[in-house]
Amino acid sequence: MTVERPISEDDLQAFLDGVLEESRREAVARYLDVHPEAKARLAAYREQGEALREALAPMADQPLPAELSLNALIERRRKSLAGRRQIAAVAAFLCIGGLSGWFARDAVSPPEHGIQALGREAIDNYRVYAADADRPVELASDQRGTLTRWVSERLDTPVQPPDLQAAGYRFLGGRLVTTPNGPAALFIYEGAGADRLAVMMRPMQIDKNRSMSEQSYGGLDGVTWSRGGLGFSVVAPRASSDLRPVAEDVRRQLSIS
Repeated sequence: MTVERPISEDDLQAFLDGVLEESRREAVARYLDVHPEAKARLAAYREQGEALREALAPMADQPLPAELSLNALIERRRKSLAGRRQIAAVAAFLCIGGLSGWFARDAVSPPEHGIQALGREAIDNYRVYAADADRPVELASDQRGTLTRWVSERLDTPVQPPDLQAAGYRFLGGRLVTTPNGPAALFIYEGAGADRLAVMMRPMQIDKNRSMSEQSYGGLDGVTWSRGGLGFSVVAPRASSDLRPVAEDVRRQLSIS
């Protein structure tokens, strides 16, 4: 029997952009039907893209001024070094006219790559997945080995979910998620009061070895750090001072693994 590959963030983004292969579209549509929070998130992305395209449309439709034509600029360049600046202006004009969707958003506000970005990404993914009462994970705890191999291969580095039973958290499972800085592993746990905790890991482009720092966004708190080029963030709806011992336990386990 063929097991259908879990729906990933890459699938959702490809579905949104209309470039998902035909064989996966029906599976993603079914997934969205039973995951209203993911469907609402894609709808919000689509609205943002349409709003941005509408805002840039007047600029894209404007005719290129005659003085900025390529022939005119080449002639000016022969006469003065100032022509180089004019050619750059043409390139900028053409690029702005072609920007749309997420590409335009990233050009205006480039994503950050460090510890603070990792903390926000972990909290954003907690809101989407850990808050899902029906299906917070793609692979459950009884598929721990498969989950570990899957996310390790995608991150191109060995990762594994820490054991947080001593801290009062039962491992539910995990999934691969997408961030502005590449794929990340998200492991989700549940406490005695049904409160959930998430541990997210991804490779770091910068801040490759940073001590623990605390973040708080929209009622969720996190503790984030990095070691050896791999970033870690522990998130839960509780005071980050209470999360510090859990984060220390995660760091200790992963340091000796």
